Amino acid sequence: MKEKFVIDTIFFGGGTPSLMDVSYIAEIINSISKNFIVSENAEITLETNPGTVSREKLNEFRKIGVNRVSIGVQSFDDDDLKFLTRIHTGKEAVKTVLDAENIGISNISVDMIFNLPNQTKEKWEVNLEKAVKLPIQHISAYSLILEKGTILYKMVLDGKVKIGDDSFDADLYQFTQDYLINNGFQQYEVSNFALPGFECKHNQQYWNYGDYIGIGTGAHSFVNNKRWWNYKSLTFYLKSINEKRNSIAGSENLSKTEMLEEFVMLALRGGGINIKRLDNEFTSNWLEKNNLKIMKYKKLGLLEITSESIKLTKQGYALCDEILTEFDY
Repeated sequence: MKEKFVIDTIFFGGGTPSLMDVSYIAEIINSISKNFIVSENAEITLETNPGTVSREKLNEFRKIGVNRVSIGVQSFDDDDLKFLTRIHTGKEAVKTVLDAENIGISNISVDMIFNLPNQTKEKWEVNLEKAVKLPIQHISAYSLILEKGTILYKMVLDGKVKIGDDSFDADLYQFTQDYLINNGFQQYEVSNFALPGFECKHNQQYWNYGDYIGIGTGAHSFVNNKRWWNYKSLTFYLKSINEKRNSIAGSENLSKTEMLEEFVMLALRGGGINIKRLDNEFTSNWLEKNNLKIMKYKKLGLLEITSESIKLTKQGYALCDEILTEFDY
């Protein structure tokens, strides 16, 4: 008899699952339950966007097992939402949060974006104030990312749109940290804040370098130090399943060095490096090799070190990417 995975979290991502028929999502959950061991307190998250799901449909999702919703609010400001070409308004965003609470979902997360064009610190503070006054237990706050090849990227290059520089972006990030922490949220990853006990299990599985299985087009999986990914094209995805009984487009077995580098990167982005696990699983001299750098960052107030862990401080989170590039493997 094959050993079955124990599933602690199921995540329906991308915002589109809420557009599907509830029975389809129920079929997936039932299939997972038949083929794996789903823990009694498993976190089952559904991503959705305001304006795309009704209170009644949210209630139907709750009845089939969904106990956490992640809502793509992005902003409560209508001008921001128009710039982001979102179909919802700030009022609709508030209504979606309240609908989720009213039908009995007590684990609600929202995504927010800062450093949007014409967004002052005062304007961003209004966004945060609205979020913490709502029945929200988890907030993901991201800086606006300019990706090459996008319309926004060209508009910024052409001077048609202006966003805050790196200094202003860093100022908004620090302000976000202080504001949310002062309102009872704990920062447990670079961009994620939660009330005590509401840290996202799905995210933590990644940052703790745990196993996960991805289902659907373009999904990635990571099990027993092997990573594989599915076809992005639906045509190729279905063709592969019909011909090979799987949808795998490619795979890789990670080397010890690659695994160590990923482990350190993910751990520092999250709750910190577990020193015992580092020694047990990687048996490397990483700590000795990087001792001077670790001590330097501790002295600068960017790292917090105990006998059990090495983790970034609040100030360290703001410089996470720069710090990670300094380490040797």
